[in-house]
Amino acid sequence: MSHAPTTDPNPSNALEWPDAQRKANFNIWLTALASSHGLQIDSLRSASTDASFRRYFRVDSPHGSRIIMDAPPEQEDCRPFARVAKLLDAAQVKVPQVLAWDDTKGFMLLTDMGDQTMLQSIHRDNPGANQSKYLQAIEALIAWQSASRPGVLPPYVEALLRQEMELFPQWYLQRHRGIAVNTELRSTLDSAFAHIIRENLSWPSVYVHRDFMPRNLMTGQSDDRRMGVLDFQDAVYGPITYDIASLMRDAFLSWEEDFCLDITIRYWEQARKAKLPVGEDFGEFYRGVEWMGLQRHLKVAGIFARLTLRDGKPQYLADTPRFINYIRSTCGRYRELKPLLRLIERVEGIEVVDGYSFGPLQIQP
Repeated sequence: MSHAPTTDPNPSNALEWPDAQRKANFNIWLTALASSHGLQIDSLRSASTDASFRRYFRVDSPHGSRIIMDAPPEQEDCRPFARVAKLLDAAQVKVPQVLAWDDTKGFMLLTDMGDQTMLQSIHRDNPGANQSKYLQAIEALIAWQSASRPGVLPPYVEALLRQEMELFPQWYLQRHRGIAVNTELRSTLDSAFAHIIRENLSWPSVYVHRDFMPRNLMTGQSDDRRMGVLDFQDAVYGPITYDIASLMRDAFLSWEEDFCLDITIRYWEQARKAKLPVGEDFGEFYRGVEWMGLQRHLKVAGIFARLTLRDGKPQYLADTPRFINYIRSTCGRYRELKPLLRLIERVEGIEVVDGYSFGPLQIQP
């Protein structure tokens, strides 16, 4: 049963706040919006959190529920979110619409795309049952990539690729595993990073979501069956291999290679029809996807360690074995990456009998 917007002066009492001033600012902002947007603010409740400092709330209205983003401006910049949302919408990709925004305080009112992610609807034990969902995701990805123009989004340059991979030695090796990055280990990493960067930058650039995976995709609602897209504020202009690597080598979900190949081939065929620069040889493209995935997995292993050690979010580190398996699988295919493979195996305590010796690892006190 609908009811008029409440005038409760403290609509956020049921929520936890880092400080009283931010809570007061939020109450003032939300109360001021209540009449113009028909918000039933006594229905305010938590919706979700993510790996950043952003939080999300849900509130009811006569037009359906709405989402509120709480993004402290000293820690999160909402401007990229608003800018990329417009780009995605212009590309006919389904994204939340920005209804109201206080950029100085970091509060944003958005349309609600529901509470079921693609990840939640996945049949983990039956890959084939998920094909239609992945094809929907591919449709959204190709629409996004087809709208690409240079000079609009920040370029995914060598410095950024290297900076991201440095999270692996800094946070995973040193801080999480307690391993000193000595001269020999540093040399192995530098050589591997150079190969990875060279391979990745050899591919043409398009718009890159940068976290295009089932956790950030929303299943269709009502008569709009398009896959919704979230968490796009870090989008860049970079290698076309990146987002399909994210989709099929997920941070929270693993598939056997035959399913990954099937979906990746379907993407490649559709991308070629859309005149996207994926090349004429699928084997070469798949190699590019593997090398791009390797860069991402090194980065994310470091990020997940940082989330645990710095930000107090230990649940992410539980998925680290998935990344180690991804890294080992790719490194095992390519001669240039064998030294990195042996390093990873030594770090993880995996014994492999061959003629290669890396030497003892130095454990930091």
